[in-house]
Amino acid sequence: MTLEERIKNSETRIFKAVFPNTTNHYDTLFGGTAMHMMDEVAFITATRFSRQIMVTVSSDKIDFTKPIPAGTIVELIGKVTHVGNKSLKVSVEIYIEEMYSDVRYQAINGEFTFVALDKDKKPTKVIKE
Repeated sequence: MTLEERIKNSETRIFKAVFPNTTNHYDTLFGGTAMHMMDEVAFITATRFSRQIMVTVSSDKIDFTKPIPAGTIVELIGKVTHVGNKSLKVSVEIYIEEMYSDVRYQAINGEFTFVALDKDKKPTKVIKE
């Protein structure tokens, strides 16, 4: 499988509803909850790409450009953006969809770095040969 095929096949899309128990006093999604969801999607994407143990080593930059209101649907999209020897980067975007209309827009984007680990929990090659 080529690198491009691995990247394409590892793209991850998850939909979630934003319920009141995940919102703050402004009735919008907690930033920490959004980051948790993003890290989970990034982890799944990295694991699907590498098919080995992957751990988050950093979240490089997360931009919150729009608040995410309660009562909306969010789509999280994870894509591998860079592959190194022992690490890779995953970009995650969150899109808001209103439940009862076709309105859709991007609210958050960020990048996460993962390292592949061997059975002894030591860094290893992301792509096994």
